[in-house]
Amino acid sequence: MRWAGKELSALKSPFVSSEVETRSAGSRLARPSTSLGTNGWVLALLLSAPAIAAPPAGPAEQATRAALARIAAKDKATTNAVIATNPQAIAEARALDRQRMARGPLFGRPVLIKDNIETREQPTTAGSLALAANDTHRDAPLVSGLRASGAVILGKTNLSEWANIRSTHSISGWSAVGGQTRNPSDLARSPCGSSSGSGAAVAAGYVDLAIGTETDGSVTCPSAMNGIVGLKPTVGLVSRTHVVPISHSQDTPGPMAKTVRDAALLLSAIAGSDPADPATADADKYRTDYTAALTPDALRGVRIGVMRFDTGDQPKLDKAFEAALATLAKAGAILVDIKKSDVDLGRDEHLVLMTELKADLNTYLATTPATVKTRALAGVIAFNDANAAREMPLFGQESFLAAEQTKGLDDPDYLAARKRSARKAGPEGIDRLLKDNDVVALVGPTAGPAVPIDAVNGDHFGGGPDAGSIAAVAGYPHLTVPMGRIQGLPVGLSFIGTKWSEAKLLALGYAYEQARGPVR
Repeated sequence: MRWAGKELSALKSPFVSSEVETRSAGSRLARPSTSLGTNGWVLALLLSAPAIAAPPAGPAEQATRAALARIAAKDKATTNAVIATNPQAIAEARALDRQRMARGPLFGRPVLIKDNIETREQPTTAGSLALAANDTHRDAPLVSGLRASGAVILGKTNLSEWANIRSTHSISGWSAVGGQTRNPSDLARSPCGSSSGSGAAVAAGYVDLAIGTETDGSVTCPSAMNGIVGLKPTVGLVSRTHVVPISHSQDTPGPMAKTVRDAALLLSAIAGSDPADPATADADKYRTDYTAALTPDALRGVRIGVMRFDTGDQPKLDKAFEAALATLAKAGAILVDIKKSDVDLGRDEHLVLMTELKADLNTYLATTPATVKTRALAGVIAFNDANAAREMPLFGQESFLAAEQTKGLDDPDYLAARKRSARKAGPEGIDRLLKDNDVVALVGPTAGPAVPIDAVNGDHFGGGPDAGSIAAVAGYPHLTVPMGRIQGLPVGLSFIGTKWSEAKLLALGYAYEQARGPVR
């Protein structure tokens, strides 16, 4: 019902007599009955005024509405990347449009957040029904950083449940809350994980910006397999506060984006020290404007270590990698073949992750609202058993059971494993390769092309590259940039460097991206 024109006759008010004529907007109102009184006359004047059109949507609102429309039109029938959109997104975009102060570098740009990172408007489930009521009404510090830069938090993306740590037979991109996320390049294929929804949403064009988290491969693998840019930062550059944890030694949020420049903008917004996360104590010393060094000539004269040994047994991937190397060389890079570093990290990493999962998840669950009934890992295990039909129709919780049996953060075996693996991956691994070969970064394929989703046997990524694990265990940065397609499936090129070398890696990745041109 409008407040002017013919619809006025439908209004029933004790202040308006039957003698009031209803006319089209802009016409004069007939003299009211003297019985109207002052209030009635004022109301009659208001009712006769022309309807005032709402102001046009500003740029933030327009971008937000467009992104929401793309998700509504496509997502559930195709990629299933988004668990839920933020019901306050449009209102928040309008508030940004009304601001008269200086606008931040991410002004009005919609960002999707992996659903193991807390946002004040929505529950944070990690894909598990056990956390369906985990509505904390608080922002993770990284989300606060995004808002301060002008971003609109558009909603939450699906993920491999519990960030792929529940089972040894898990399926990347599946969660009890969100179902199965699919790769937009081929809906029958895996989006990888655990930041599956963030990768698929950007690749599908719903947004250009998303946030994922990684413990080992969970930003870089879905970025590569979906054909977008992803950066796992140095552990300690971005706060993990209010992020559902696996391992304080290896966990880190990271940007996932359409381009290297967008990834750099995201990192500039989310990096920084947080008193609640001791690992970030030095972050403010190293954080910078990560877009400042993005130039097309950043590769010129730079020595790059080539990890030809880590392509796996995939001839088509070898061919794509050689084409990427040719692009690097044409852009001025000096390519140096390096020998494989014989570092076996698997057993030590497993003990570290299992031990820290129990300790860190118990600590996190203790901070959740009373509506969350599972207050420790043991409670989550019991919940899964009691709700097996919904939580475990496809795979079990072998890793949760193994973690529950660990002996705590004072266990000598755990302490030795962490010290040994950190040393082998960092100072004796990446740092030694860089120093011995006089190179500033290492490059190799991130992963092979996406494999089919297998609901019977779970993930099977064997035989492909695994360059990212050494960076994950070391806590060092790892950037992946699209390098091409194999029979229509995206593959990525990894840039790995020493601790705190994000600015250098982003500059190298940007120069490669510009030299490469559009991926066909």
